[in-house]
Amino acid sequence: MIRRIVETLDNRLHAQPFLRGALRKAFPDHWSFMLGEIALYCFVTLVATGVFLAFLFTPSMEHVTYDGPYAPLRGASMSSAYASVLQISFEAPAGLLVRQVHHWAALVFLAAIVVHMCRIFFTGAFRRPREINWLIGLTLLLLALFNGFTGYSLPDDLLSGTGLRIAYSVAESVPLVGVASAYLFFGGAYPSDATSERLFVTHILIVPAIIAALITLHLAIVWRQKHTQFSGPGRTERNVVGSPLWPNYALKSAGLFFFIGAVLVALGAFAQINPVWIYGPYAASSVSAPAQPDWYVGWLEGALRLAPPIELHVFGRDIPPVFFPGVLMPLVFFAALYLWPVIERRITGDRAEHHLLDKPSSVPWRIATGSAAVAFGTVLTLAGSDDVQAAHVGIPVEGLVTAYQVLVVVAPIICWFATFRIAREIAARREHLKPESDRIALSRDERGGFAAQPAGAADPPDLQGARR
Repeated sequence: MIRRIVETLDNRLHAQPFLRGALRKAFPDHWSFMLGEIALYCFVTLVATGVFLAFLFTPSMEHVTYDGPYAPLRGASMSSAYASVLQISFEAPAGLLVRQVHHWAALVFLAAIVVHMCRIFFTGAFRRPREINWLIGLTLLLLALFNGFTGYSLPDDLLSGTGLRIAYSVAESVPLVGVASAYLFFGGAYPSDATSERLFVTHILIVPAIIAALITLHLAIVWRQKHTQFSGPGRTERNVVGSPLWPNYALKSAGLFFFIGAVLVALGAFAQINPVWIYGPYAASSVSAPAQPDWYVGWLEGALRLAPPIELHVFGRDIPPVFFPGVLMPLVFFAALYLWPVIERRITGDRAEHHLLDKPSSVPWRIATGSAAVAFGTVLTLAGSDDVQAAHVGIPVEGLVTAYQVLVVVAPIICWFATFRIAREIAARREHLKPESDRIALSRDERGGFAAQPAGAADPPDLQGARR
């Protein structure tokens, strides 16, 4: 029966040559190439759980009196949005489980994207001809950050409402267009009755549709250009050594999908997250403390906490202190990431196509720069929870702020030099241990090196790779 169905489809679509080639396409077996799939499967989980939650959530700021089963809030005045989240958590069958799985999937989704982008950066997978996918990946990261924040803000609890109020202030700080943009997005001065509806439509429709389209484009480009791979026996710039799509890679990928789903369900069942009933409904006159946001916006929170209160008056306009850590710093950081393929090409002069990945230590200055950026972001993320740390360890929060203000400058510098020195030593030792015939001629001398090129050696024979 299956054969007849396939033959019927092939007679009408003439897809057999394409399918036969597609099923034999080779994929590398290295574990790091599965990081992108973890993000993909988390996104699938987010869509599935998000559809369930969207049917039960009420995106309205209309105030109601709560009379549900949660006794501590019974009789309290709250928005319909917050009341619907309580209803999902305490009254809808499996509502709390699905809600927590959705939240955990968002955290893992962003973590997988960040780690995946780090792998691409440190191994040089962004080089020609994959610059477009690097730009798509960064855009996906920004969209995921934004969508995570909008979803986090939907319940209208005290913690997320305070974060949304901070975001409104940061948006207003942008010169010339800030006030109008904030007013347009939030539907008026915050808190506005239109805010919840706009966040809801943005979170469940606009941004997910763009993310799905970019993921499709990303996968299509990977399919067209073939996978990168680490160097090794039989691996050249013209082939891919690994498992065929069917059945090996497909079954392995399916197993990963079910494993990710099981882990997320287990986290949702046993690890409490975002208990909004403890925080209470949002009130403009109240702020919960100690408090911290989800990890993926913790670095922005930390930047706001550590930045000095500098206010400028330029061309008759005031630039408030929150503009520099909340807008300018992220803008510069992501602009550098978007331009990194061009920056590295200008530094190294390397304009060749690359399908074999670098070992991170073979380009010491690149891994040092990336490690310094990671150290910078880590310190900012830790600073975003300085009040929580102060409450737990008994250290005055002022002392922690001062310590983090020093670390945010010193830690990246120390990390850069330490990583550069270690990577250079590893690269030198690797060269020393190679046979003379396999020595690599570096495009730069022992000062650190920028790229590695074969010293006249012929390509090894293809073993099991699929030719491009």
